[in-house]
Amino acid sequence: MFDLQSRSVLVTGGSKGIGRGIAGVFARAGADVAVAARSAAGLDETVAALDELGPGKVVGVRVDVSDRQSCTEMAATVIDAFGGLDVLCANAGIFPDAPLATMTVEQLNEIMGINVNGTFFAVQACLDALIASGSGRIILTSSITGPITGYPGWSHYGATKAAQLGFMRTAAIELAPHKITVNAILPGNIMSEGMAENGEEYIASMARSIPAGALGTPEDIGHLAAFLATAEAAYITGQSIAVDGGQVLPESLDAIIN
Repeated sequence: MFDLQSRSVLVTGGSKGIGRGIAGVFARAGADVAVAARSAAGLDETVAALDELGPGKVVGVRVDVSDRQSCTEMAATVIDAFGGLDVLCANAGIFPDAPLATMTVEQLNEIMGINVNGTFFAVQACLDALIASGSGRIILTSSITGPITGYPGWSHYGATKAAQLGFMRTAAIELAPHKITVNAILPGNIMSEGMAENGEEYIASMARSIPAGALGTPEDIGHLAAFLATAEAAYITGQSIAVDGGQVLPESLDAIIN
């Protein structure tokens, strides 16, 4: 069960944080893994580290997911390296802070371009190969923020994460005849480089608001992504699954038992 050794996987935003955690789980499971990132910084190191984890092939590729042509070139590079593509983890995204009252057009366009347009462009670029796979999988990294919760300064971010779910539901219907599933993972607070920048006080306060008592890890997201990529998950499509340690459950902090 849960054999991924014959699968080829592309993870956008794969050089750090949740993306690297996802890529690492797939690499350890024996899949061929491509990690795509905007910046060369950390990409070579990530590829080298992932290459040590399993028997599959690992490649790195530069991409700007907000640019359709860049996504087309990314897909071509990966398909050439692996001879096809079975799984797309559309994970690339940004989460800058911008209060609604002062948000600029440039800030709005940037996050929409990467988080929303980037999802469309990555899927479109990989679609022919996923159809050819005969059992293609598309896994989106959304968030609890937007679809379920809100947080000051992230109205634009929340809007992009909710938009991904709207995309997912119709894409799942359109692609079902091709045996492609489309699902979304909604991470809660995950301990990554970006989270560390918020400081220890923020991290500690967030941990207190989570019934599990701790922030998640990038690998927690990777484990669900890996399952959704398996043959056993073929009947799951159009679904959004929160991985948050129960963060969205309590009415207030008083409901949490420590």
